[in-house]
Amino acid sequence: MQTFIGNIEARLDEKGRIFVPAAYRKILAECESKRIVMRRDTDNECLMFYPEHIWNEKVEQLRQTLDEWDPEDQLILMQFMADAEYFELDGQGRILLQKKNLETIGAQQDVLFVGMLNRFALWAPETFAAKKLSQSELAARLRAKMKKTENRG
Repeated sequence: MQTFIGNIEARLDEKGRIFVPAAYRKILAECESKRIVMRRDTDNECLMFYPEHIWNEKVEQLRQTLDEWDPEDQLILMQFMADAEYFELDGQGRILLQKKNLETIGAQQDVLFVGMLNRFALWAPETFAAKKLSQSELAARLRAKMKKTENRG
């Protein structure tokens, strides 16, 4: 499977519809994903979009870690699933986002798609810019992560 990469600026129309970038639509078509799943990210002010089969893998991973008879685990699962929504792209490659989801991430008209390997995120551009690491901080964190990986191998 190809990966979702890059950052692509886009603009919502007056109804809250947005074109999923052509490069991302191509990847979705290649993995025969008719639907995508959106959920608000748990740590950042963005919306995450998963091809349906990737979403199903994530849900299965979560399900295996939870005890369905534990009330706390039930609440975690309910909240996680309640924040998710299925989307099908229309004939023009657009999705319609609810106003509440756009307000959650602080998006007005301009948005930013950000590729994240097997999924992609939707940000308000100014929020993403404020969260982004400086080049030197990114380099330092990447080096530290890669050293951990090398030490495991």
